[in-house]
Amino acid sequence: MKILLTGVTGYIAQRLLPVLLEEGHQVVCCVRDKSRFNQEKYNSTELTIIEADFLKPETLREIPDDIQAAYYLIHSMSTETGEFGEMEQTCAKNFSQRINQTTANQVVYLSGIVNSDDLSKHLESRKNVEDILSGNKFALTTLRAGIIVGSGSASFEIIRDLVEKLPVMITPRWLKTRCQPIAIRNVIEFLSRVLGKKETYNQSYDIGGPDILSYKEMLLHFAKIRGLKRHIIVVPLMTPKLSSYWLYFVTSTSYALAKNLVNSMKVEVICRPNKLAQLLNINLIDYDTAIKMAFGKIEQNQVVSSWKDAQTSGIISKGLSQYIEVPVNGCFKDIRTMQLKNSGHSLEKVWAIGGKTGWYYGNHLWKIRGFLDQLVGGVGMRRGRRSNSDIFPGDALDFWRVLLADKKEKRLLLYAEMKLPGEAWLEFKIDEKDLLTQTATFRPLGILGRLYWYAVLPFHGLIFKGMIKKISEENAA
Repeated sequence: MKILLTGVTGYIAQRLLPVLLEEGHQVVCCVRDKSRFNQEKYNSTELTIIEADFLKPETLREIPDDIQAAYYLIHSMSTETGEFGEMEQTCAKNFSQRINQTTANQVVYLSGIVNSDDLSKHLESRKNVEDILSGNKFALTTLRAGIIVGSGSASFEIIRDLVEKLPVMITPRWLKTRCQPIAIRNVIEFLSRVLGKKETYNQSYDIGGPDILSYKEMLLHFAKIRGLKRHIIVVPLMTPKLSSYWLYFVTSTSYALAKNLVNSMKVEVICRPNKLAQLLNINLIDYDTAIKMAFGKIEQNQVVSSWKDAQTSGIISKGLSQYIEVPVNGCFKDIRTMQLKNSGHSLEKVWAIGGKTGWYYGNHLWKIRGFLDQLVGGVGMRRGRRSNSDIFPGDALDFWRVLLADKKEKRLLLYAEMKLPGEAWLEFKIDEKDLLTQTATFRPLGILGRLYWYAVLPFHGLIFKGMIKKISEENAA
């Protein structure tokens, strides 16, 4: 079957794509920026990549007319503008209009559980998108999920941050809200198995695991599995805004996403009964097993996708390619070189930089800079990295975004997503003579940007000098 897959750089689609290819489907992937997609890792002749932005109808002409089905996996909850509802409706309308012009007879949409009369802005937007996708030429199959548990998922990482960082938690009252979490493996099974199932056409289903738990119970179960003793005190005094800040500072989520999550967590998300799991022969995975499976992937360094890499940012919306050409004019630069004795070993160090590995020199200073960034609403250093060894364009890397990661060319280029009075790039490149060049570039914005550069210059001199020296050393990182 020829399938259109949207939201390809997102958490869910990255898990679904290899399953569709393994099942023998021909998959056409829609991406806003081809440079963010690593086609080589799939090694499939049945995979086609096209550039399309569903906010811009004129870009949708690339979608083939002869597709037979499509997955709609476009979500914008983490956008910094706060207008994700309007964006999602615009995307859905443009998608529907174009798919109506094709031969597609089914669209599969992953939504949220919307069984409450009092929906959050996030869940109301999901319902509005479902309404837009309904009543078209194609049949719509809607799968409504609540909390998704898996390595790299937003819910899993937030729970992990809370449990592993806080022995005692003073928490808002929404921790008493009940939900029905579902394992990411089950979500992918539902998505792949409803494809072509005519019994599911023009139907909607709530999908969840076998357990109904409060958020407090989810935290305590997680702690027990990790062998940690945790105390949770629920207080009624935390406002939604205060709760959002609490999540933002303790976990790796952005404030925009924290705010939307808090509003959603006040709504009970429990599945209405249905027989879809039996129809598709899916064995539902309980919450504790889902947590153990997620940690199995993390320990084996096999995290396929992370919600952090899909976070909406200015650089992602504009396209990575617009930032790859590092500017020269009007910029400050810190350029350092070092002759390498073992270039292969140093390249591995470059490829492992950030996250748990750290930055090889002055890690406490990097953390302070991240904390200061967080205080002014930036991403800070909390995002880490998806994999300890693999890195691809578009990946989040602490407060950087990976623009280019070419191991054959021995070049890694990062762009700063911290709050700055200007723009910053950090590049590592090893030439054919085994000379490592480390370049930090800053393009200031006005007088404030210039003052910032001179203020941090002493720290840059210390950190960048130490970093290149450590990368060039032959001993282990």
